[in-house]
Amino acid sequence: KINCAAITETLLESELFGHEKGAFTGADRRKEGRFSQAHGGTLLLDEVSEMSLMMQVKLLRALQEREFNRVGGESIIQVDVRVIAATNVDLKRMCDEGHFRKDLYYRLCDHQIHIPPLRRRREDLAVLVEHFLEKASKTLDKKKPTPPVELVTLLSTYHFPGNIRELESMIFDAVSSHASGKLSMDSFKAHLSKVSGIDAPDSPPEKGALISFSHQLPTLKQIEQLLIDEAMKRSNGNQSIAALSLGISRQALNKRLKKASQKE
Repeated sequence: KINCAAITETLLESELFGHEKGAFTGADRRKEGRFSQAHGGTLLLDEVSEMSLMMQVKLLRALQEREFNRVGGESIIQVDVRVIAATNVDLKRMCDEGHFRKDLYYRLCDHQIHIPPLRRRREDLAVLVEHFLEKASKTLDKKKPTPPVELVTLLSTYHFPGNIRELESMIFDAVSSHASGKLSMDSFKAHLSKVSGIDAPDSPPEKGALISFSHQLPTLKQIEQLLIDEAMKRSNGNQSIAALSLGISRQALNKRLKKASQKE
């Protein structure tokens, strides 16, 4: 595998295709590139969208003809490599804007897999939580804690602007301060409160960013009840989690729920 965004254009060519001795300053020996190393196997090109147009031409040749030259070399090297390209940007749009070659785009799209952001696949949360708990425990050399049953429900109410990496960071933070017994939800709640702006009333969300209105405006009481109903639905009836997402205390939510129940 190779991260195309982490290497300069000159070095990227050498990393992918290798170089001959004396090809450039510091090239004191021949080097095999990643294509040669992956012969008969698979090469992952991460952040392929960061490649320059010149490198895209050279990559296209390697994919199309299954051959290339080392930097500073004349002999043609043939390889049989399966290439997987990954990116978090819209390559089609980059093509339309002239930043990514269309011929390379269509060459890479023999088989395309779109992985939605975490907020659109909340059913994966339980599996990912277990995975990152295992990873964090090994990395921090700690016993793997038992997550509370409410944790996945709490996380399912969150929109994860930082996607998978944000979830991983949250779990590492929680495990780093974990002592024994069940994993505490305090750090998760603190993170959600901070990012959601619950503790920052002076920073309201952008107008129209969260809700939209029909021609006839609902009353404040109707809006409040709709918000409470939605929060309870998303939290599977857990009042603590629902209150957190609404930015009020559990006691305040409980009071509103009792008031609504008495009216019925």
